[in-house]
Amino acid sequence: MDYERYSEGLIEYALGSSPLGQPAPETVPPIPPGRASRAPAGKLKDTPANRALFPKVTPQEKFHAQSLLEDAYYSDDYSLLFHGDVSEKLRLLANEGVKVDCIVTSPPFYGQRDYGVDGQIGLEPHPGDFIASLVEVFELCRPLLKDTGSLWVNLGDTYWSGKGAHKSAESKQGARRFGLRPQDLPGDGKWTRPKQLLLIPHRFAIAMQDAGWLIRNDNVWVKPNPIPDQQRDRCSVSHEYVFHMTKNRWYYYSQEPVGHKGKNGTVLPPLDTWVVPPSRGNGAHRAAFSEELVRVPILGSTPPRGIVLDPFLGSGTSAIFAKRHRLRSIGIDLNEGYCLEAARALAPLEPPGCLST
Repeated sequence: MDYERYSEGLIEYALGSSPLGQPAPETVPPIPPGRASRAPAGKLKDTPANRALFPKVTPQEKFHAQSLLEDAYYSDDYSLLFHGDVSEKLRLLANEGVKVDCIVTSPPFYGQRDYGVDGQIGLEPHPGDFIASLVEVFELCRPLLKDTGSLWVNLGDTYWSGKGAHKSAESKQGARRFGLRPQDLPGDGKWTRPKQLLLIPHRFAIAMQDAGWLIRNDNVWVKPNPIPDQQRDRCSVSHEYVFHMTKNRWYYYSQEPVGHKGKNGTVLPPLDTWVVPPSRGNGAHRAAFSEELVRVPILGSTPPRGIVLDPFLGSGTSAIFAKRHRLRSIGIDLNEGYCLEAARALAPLEPPGCLST
């Protein structure tokens, strides 16, 4: 079942014009609950799990508050883009009382890219400092995320080298390396020692657990035909992680638009292993999101007319995907070039239907 038709079936609930106890629209029910979630007459019971399926819509006037429009790098009915420090912009959104349904993002990986912007995350001297920087950002996201919302974070790992700056004349290595990276330093001989896989993704997830987030999945993104590692004593890395986190036990999640049908016709949840080709040559951004990678997070955890937030917007994949599916989005990036690229991609898009206020 396509997402647009599913959204139409839920819109009456999301707008609050139909009480929880009423039967679902005839077109399609909300996320099909188990028998324990329904009363004998078929109506949904008033339970925390069922209430989480129908979060209230953030009003358009809140999404387009004057202070936000004045500060935005780009705006339209569906999109808000902000250029600047992520912490500053998250505080601005929180001060305006903005609430989002889904946060999906791929922050800079540790020591993998130099984006040439002061204040960037990813070049901290020690990986522990990098993880602390990420947790700080997502703690600023917490008041923006609805209690029924989900946070999805794509993160890859890296090895400690300790060999100093890249000196090889090999062209592929030169394209993938830059100057003196943090992991090229001597290290502490413990966590940061030569040839050590730093286990950054799961150390980050544990730090988020310690901060009070609920980890629901460590989805594995498998990359077919990756660029092979030039190593002779270990396997070539071909995967990253996409962590699904929530604030609470009960939250909005829809299997219908993202699941797959079982043999008896019931909709089963998507697998936690995603085989998705990496995005290549997507404008100026050297590590752009693949649209297929944001499909499950956005369609699975954003209700009709919901809002998607990407605090590390990059080339704008999450905002573009959201607008194509009649969902609103907010993006933030420290690099003005990426904001310009995202704005140019968003401006001509005409989503099906219209966004009513």
